[in-house]
Amino acid sequence: MANIKDVARLAGVSLGTVSNVLNHPDRVSQELRERVERAIDDLGFVRNEPARQLRAGQSRTIAVVVLDIANPFFADLIAGAEDAAAEQGAQVIVCNSNGDPAREAGHLQYLGQQRVLGILLSPIQEAVAAQLLAARRNSPPVVFVDRVPAGPGFASVSVDDVHGGALVGELFTAAGHERVTYLGGPHTLRQVSDRLHGLRSTFRGGEIDVVAAPELTIRAGAAALGELLARPADRRPQALFCANDLLAIGAVNAATRLGIAVPDDLTIVGYDDIDFAETAGVALTTVRQPARTIGRRAAELLLREVTDGAEPTSLVFKPELVIRSSSLPVTAAVAGPPPDRSAGQ
Repeated sequence: MANIKDVARLAGVSLGTVSNVLNHPDRVSQELRERVERAIDDLGFVRNEPARQLRAGQSRTIAVVVLDIANPFFADLIAGAEDAAAEQGAQVIVCNSNGDPAREAGHLQYLGQQRVLGILLSPIQEAVAAQLLAARRNSPPVVFVDRVPAGPGFASVSVDDVHGGALVGELFTAAGHERVTYLGGPHTLRQVSDRLHGLRSTFRGGEIDVVAAPELTIRAGAAALGELLARPADRRPQALFCANDLLAIGAVNAATRLGIAVPDDLTIVGYDDIDFAETAGVALTTVRQPARTIGRRAAELLLREVTDGAEPTSLVFKPELVIRSSSLPVTAAVAGPPPDRSAGQ
């Protein structure tokens, strides 16, 4: 593979001239620039960008570390981060922790060694991640995404999940439900516990049964619903609030397969408003959080901190309740206006 010395030799110029053509072309005369560019074309020379960035001491790369790349919510979040990064000439790489704390810690260590511009982090546990980052010297700037950091010093972009859960509690109360089940995941995830807290704050119909799924997936949602329907009739839920849309879609699929009418026999509500929510077998009522906007704003905060030295800032979005076919009809006051799905796209 041709290198910069080969280019200089063929063009009959110094290594410094080739470097200037590559990095500061305005410093080189047109005649020399054209000679170097012809040599580059003739040799098929390709710049070793990682090596150049390493010598400069910093890359033009942002890393995004997400909890579960299979969840479409995170795919949208990453797309928003890429939008903002591209506008400022930066690239995005993605790391998937897959819910594994050791894997997440390994990603953070590796990214620090690679001297990335900064990291957008959706951690498994905010406090653990904050302690890990604070203990590292020369750690790149970090913005917590879809999370609120446990402690000062970090920017964040998140959603008020307590408010989101409260919207569902109001919906269930207005529909007259008495037996409600909250299907969540590990309660070490702040979103899971916050959404339950919000549900409890506004539901007035009766008791709330809490079921923990092993993972926030379609398969886990289907399995959980099968177990709920195996209960005696007077202990089965009338309404099911799932901690994310994947769980809810799994529950809708299982209900259809088992002959349970949604919403006549069972109301099902999700959280996130991923694209599949509207196109599910029964269009899913859900709490919408603007994933793409979250990713964009997080990347913008990170780049502002890197380039301008801006102080860490926290942004919190209010989620919206989106009423569809999987819940019983309620008043417009509870449902609210339909969301603007173009926002942040």
